[in-house]
Amino acid sequence: MRNVLLKEMKLSASVLSYLFIAFGAMFLLPGYPVLCGAIFSSLGIFQTFQTAREANDTVFSVLLPIAKRDVVKGRYMFTCFIEACTLALMAVCTGLRMTLLAGSAVYRSNPLMNANLFALGAAFFLFGLFNWIFVGGFFRTGYQFGKPFVGFLIAGFLSIGAFEALHHIPGLEKLNAFGTDCIGLQLGCLAAGVIAFLLMTLLSCRDACRHFETIDL
Repeated sequence: MRNVLLKEMKLSASVLSYLFIAFGAMFLLPGYPVLCGAIFSSLGIFQTFQTAREANDTVFSVLLPIAKRDVVKGRYMFTCFIEACTLALMAVCTGLRMTLLAGSAVYRSNPLMNANLFALGAAFFLFGLFNWIFVGGFFRTGYQFGKPFVGFLIAGFLSIGAFEALHHIPGLEKLNAFGTDCIGLQLGCLAAGVIAFLLMTLLSCRDACRHFETIDL
């Protein structure tokens, strides 16, 4: 699988997939829905799927001396690699906002979601949603990526709207905690996001392998 991943990273990947990792730094932007960074990073991954399809990469990969399910797993591994890099950058930005910038007026007066561990957990959820809807949807046919991506955008922006609205609901204000306030609640939300990401990704990969093996390319 290591060689399959290297093939994805060096031959199949669009350079935009790597460049769009930088959108993880949107977690530092005040007055902006920080979770949109996950959407932009997903758009970079989408470019790899588009580039690979136009280059007939899927057929090329199937002709390699590997199992068809390994083609699927390789693309999932590449997708998770890009997501992990983006999440790492988001985590660094979150750490800065929870420590050095915790008392900054520009963040304290921000009516939108604060970059804390709850927001980081929400980013994990969005990437899991991308893997489930888009990546899993692509491997149902091996070539269609427009409809799955539109489906993800709709679900993704609805999720962002829901996450942004939560801390405005009476009793849920602590979700928008600054610094290390309510750290237990923040850690619980982060853990929930990680679990959701893992479940959606693993189940999606399992189903994608099963669907892709039945496709006659």
